[in-house]
Amino acid sequence: MYEQFLRETWMAGLMARAPARSATRENMEVDHRPITPGSSRLAHGWRLTNSGSVPTEIVLEFIRPAVRAVPSSMARRLGYCRISLPALADSTVTSQWSETELGLEVCVMTFGVEEHDIAMELLLCLGQVLWEELSAKELQEYWTLLDCEIREGISGEIDEQALEEKRSVLAGRSRADRRGQLERYGCASFAGTAAEYVHCLWHDVTVRIGPDHLPAPQLWRRLELLARWFPPDRGYRLLPTRRSSRREQVL
Repeated sequence: MYEQFLRETWMAGLMARAPARSATRENMEVDHRPITPGSSRLAHGWRLTNSGSVPTEIVLEFIRPAVRAVPSSMARRLGYCRISLPALADSTVTSQWSETELGLEVCVMTFGVEEHDIAMELLLCLGQVLWEELSAKELQEYWTLLDCEIREGISGEIDEQALEEKRSVLAGRSRADRRGQLERYGCASFAGTAAEYVHCLWHDVTVRIGPDHLPAPQLWRRLELLARWFPPDRGYRLLPTRRSSRREQVL
């Protein structure tokens, strides 16, 4: 059933869509205005807009290192980015992003969220935006990779959201929205993979194993693809060898 969805969606041109905004975004001018009170500059010329109201530990130990780990080529593809970290107790949204005349606006809620999870949510947002900026060739290559995983019988995924979308696609719950199902799955899968790629560049990670998680060989294949498209900057590297010494946790 998945293969039928894939063929029909491909023929409809969804996966071969041309990048809509990449050229414009890469050419956006960086905001060189003086830093306003309560804001600070980050790597790549990006800006944290409400740093004065965010605990110093979150900024210094999580946000700054995570943003620095974003490869320069990936940052150029995303364009100028303004990040805010509001603490809204009544918010029902974990994170959101939007495009403005200046560039990308990313908002990640912090109330009741672990410091590390705040940084990961930021990286996930960036992955969602990056999905929209992939070229037709890159989209084709990533969809081919996902198709290979399905044919290999891989049931797990990179995170819970991607797993939910994958299960929805495989179950064929809504044949009337088959293209929408695949697009949502592709976006969730890629966003999670992009976030994990930068996460691995940022610091050592724990590889989770189990039926709901992406097996190490398939995870490595995705990370290698991202590293080819967006090579790590000097001083960063993905994994030293295919047989990593990093810990595995059975869940």
